[in-house]
Amino acid sequence: MSQSSTQVDRQKDLGPEEGGNFKTSVGVRHGWDRFFAVLVFAATLFGLAVLGVLLVDVGLQGVPAISWQFLTSMGSADAESAGLLPAILGSIWLLGIVLVVAVPLGIGAAIYLEEYANDTWINRIIEINISNLAGVPSIIYGLLGLGVFVYIFGFGRSILSGGLILSLLILPVIIIATREAVRAVPQSMREGAFALGATRWESIRYHVLPQALPGALTGTILALSRAIGETAPLIAIGVVPYTTFLPEDFFSRFTAMPIQIYNWAGEPEEEFEILAAAGIVVLMLVLLISNAGAIWLRNKFQRRN
Repeated sequence: MSQSSTQVDRQKDLGPEEGGNFKTSVGVRHGWDRFFAVLVFAATLFGLAVLGVLLVDVGLQGVPAISWQFLTSMGSADAESAGLLPAILGSIWLLGIVLVVAVPLGIGAAIYLEEYANDTWINRIIEINISNLAGVPSIIYGLLGLGVFVYIFGFGRSILSGGLILSLLILPVIIIATREAVRAVPQSMREGAFALGATRWESIRYHVLPQALPGALTGTILALSRAIGETAPLIAIGVVPYTTFLPEDFFSRFTAMPIQIYNWAGEPEEEFEILAAAGIVVLMLVLLISNAGAIWLRNKFQRRN
């Protein structure tokens, strides 16, 4: 029996006054639904409009300033000869460290918590801390990295320290997103693998992980987008605002695009403001390229599944 016929039968059982109240109550609920739908739609349009205005403003200022000389020159205190090459390479180094460290650790931790961990008080504490760490301000991670990686481990104010700090920063996000993706895999798929004689690891390796990987990669894309634009943790460990040399290894001093943009935006001269806008455009392009690669990989796994 359809929902409308059920409502009609219910109204017949009610008296005239009660039936009228029922109609009024349904109408009020539908009215509130439409109101909130319009409100959310308007808020979305407003956010997109503000974002569009900012992007257009940055593009109009920054795109004309982008040139081969700007992309291949070293940092400089002179606006006419300043370039972004050391910052671009520094950000790429950081992104590589984050990919190598945070992604395997995050996916592995999520699989352990969902597939292997028992419901003990230790595991419950771990889960609560992971959820809380996802909301910790990034400057706290910078101060933690300053004390642990820079001073205790002796890595100094190097690319390795910066990459490890950013890895810790996005690790909770990757773990939470991957856990949700693993949890969404039907339990019947695991039971079918067990019925055919597969071990728990074989069930995870050949059935659960391929199904959950697109969702895990979605969380990874969001986490990397946050990592590449972070400034506060790098400032906390004393990353230089610009360099006149290129990083050579994991222990080299470095700068990154957000730091370089922050430095240019703080200068009073208008020329540096234009350079900051150009740096923002280049940063967005690097972010789009990295995200496009991750999205392509995610779609590839989705088609395979």
